[in-house]
Amino acid sequence: MPSLPVYIFFIAAAFIGSLFIYGQTGLASYLKLFPPFLGTSVLVELLALYLAANGKNNYLLYSFFTTIEFSFYLYIISCIVTSIIVRKIIRYILIGQILLSLINIFFVQTNGFNSLTYSLGCLFIVSFCVYYFLELFRRPKSIKLALEPSFWICSGLLFYYCCSFPLFGLITVFFEIPKAMIRSILFIVDVLNALLYTLFIIAFVCKIKTRNPVKSLKQSG
Repeated sequence: MPSLPVYIFFIAAAFIGSLFIYGQTGLASYLKLFPPFLGTSVLVELLALYLAANGKNNYLLYSFFTTIEFSFYLYIISCIVTSIIVRKIIRYILIGQILLSLINIFFVQTNGFNSLTYSLGCLFIVSFCVYYFLELFRRPKSIKLALEPSFWICSGLLFYYCCSFPLFGLITVFFEIPKAMIRSILFIVDVLNALLYTLFIIAFVCKIKTRNPVKSLKQSG
């Protein structure tokens, strides 16, 4: 088996970071959905690498998992936004995204990655992340963004999917891409993955409550 890509270590680090959530109180409940999702992400990436190393096609695996991935992130964003109407719209779109992805996998792009619905999912994620930031800036009271997990999560999602949308758009438009361009695209995706999961880690640890040793000594004295 070839050496593991660097971005897998970032996913694993994000998974480990997400486990700290369970020991904290007062955090948003949607954050507790990340550990099982990120753990599954690591397993899927390892399985995809194993299939590739043995000369087997992993397009179908990625097609199904990206469908789950978009559904997960759309649900997370629906939990983050405050507008009840927008929350319902996101969840309706989530269901539609799943149906369209399955149709695309089984009847349209049957022999490759589901780049059409992937591009559509990117558009949805970016649009609703932008809406989240509009809500954020319209809040009557200011908040410390550095201590707001939703800020880091939506920042990572916005940057990743905004940048990956044109990359996978190339795959959709051009059926044959030079190997040199494929390597460049994969490198960019690796960098985007590293940034995404780094911002996730910040989201998980930004509200971890640490005990103040000076205060503890005063209390014990």
